[in-house]
Amino acid sequence: MNSGIKDITTMREDALSIFNAGLSAVIAGDLVKKHCRIDGGNLIVDEKAYLLDRCKNIYVIGAGKAAASMAKAMEEILGDRITRGFINVKYGHTVDLKYIEINEAGHPVPDENGLNGAKQILEIAQNANASDLVICLLTGGASALMPCPADGISFKDTQDTANHLLECGATIHEINTIRKHISAIKGGELARAASPATVLTLILSDVVGDNLDVIASGPTVADSSVFMDCKKVFQKYDLGKKLPETVLRRLKAGRMGDIPETLKRRDPIFKNVHNVIIGTNEDALLAAKQKADSLGYLAVDLASKIEEYGSTDESRDLAYLYSAIIREFVIPEGRSVSPTCILLGGETTVTIRGKGLGGRNQEFVLAAAIEIAGCEKIVVLSAGTDGTDGPTNAAGAIADHNTIKRAEILGLDAKKYLDNNDSYRFFKPLDNLIITGATNTNVMDLRIFLVARE
Repeated sequence: MNSGIKDITTMREDALSIFNAGLSAVIAGDLVKKHCRIDGGNLIVDEKAYLLDRCKNIYVIGAGKAAASMAKAMEEILGDRITRGFINVKYGHTVDLKYIEINEAGHPVPDENGLNGAKQILEIAQNANASDLVICLLTGGASALMPCPADGISFKDTQDTANHLLECGATIHEINTIRKHISAIKGGELARAASPATVLTLILSDVVGDNLDVIASGPTVADSSVFMDCKKVFQKYDLGKKLPETVLRRLKAGRMGDIPETLKRRDPIFKNVHNVIIGTNEDALLAAKQKADSLGYLAVDLASKIEEYGSTDESRDLAYLYSAIIREFVIPEGRSVSPTCILLGGETTVTIRGKGLGGRNQEFVLAAAIEIAGCEKIVVLSAGTDGTDGPTNAAGAIADHNTIKRAEILGLDAKKYLDNNDSYRFFKPLDNLIITGATNTNVMDLRIFLVARE
């Protein structure tokens, strides 16, 4: 452990290196190759063999921000064994594919391209027979990228519902609970469509706890939520008068038992369905920790399940909480300590109150920058592993204990920008935005605090 003095420029560079190390460990295509290989006529996924010579057709379908990277790897593994393939990806998140068709669509709010692509994905699944293998590739973003409304709900109604859920600050678990109950493809319905074919789903997790039925709204997974849970969500966020009438009517019908529930664990369909998680936020955190150790920091993975700390997962509130912890306990006065790295994972939420531009990571860093202003040498970085933070081109932001002072020189009032949810425009003139472009992965966010004494 190198406990030498770290200057603030080096610490900022170190924070970026630590983030990039976490990112590199969870590139979706690399993870597919790590878990999947060909052995003779078999596809080996971890320790399970799929007998390809007995498969009449092999179909590859799926969706997500990093699905293109997964599809590329699957093409390199299976080659011309692939009969047909189709995936939906976010605009700009493409690669060149030979056997699998790629379709760009809207995220986080679904669009017509996503709808048309979801219909093609569903059609491929429905045409599969008992002698076929359906490989489904899912990463974060797949819920929005595979919109397929249930009977009686228009596509516009699903768009409006998505907008209201995003604006109110609902968690991904809460958002997907409603998505599953108004969809013809989520909540296990894709598995139903593909039955009796064998279904193998490879999953890159973007949710806290890695709950299979929450990731991508569980299109090939038994659903643990029920219609009554949907009511709890829209009551919690006072959405009863905002959600479209067709959505409210379907959710009520479900609670009354007038329409069937989503597929549950004991449904016989799932005997031929295999869901495999190939990458998680914890994998990224482990790689980030190893990099921090190598750079001479005492590295601590404080939490990947951030909501266990405190009573909220609101981005700014958690930034205040962790900044206070660092001030009071990590750098106590009168003690000589090694440079320290505090790592956090998971995903926060933002309740939109202002009219600014930003995302949960940028807002976290802005709130933290206010809290650590004038302290010992501290650097804070927060960024999304998918390269996207809110409706911006930034993945997140980086700041230090001098950021607020620098902002004041430029006439920027940090508190006003935070109150207006305008973190992007605060950090842009400071050149403190982190812009990565498409990253070919999505395992939630990484937050990094680096602390060193003078």
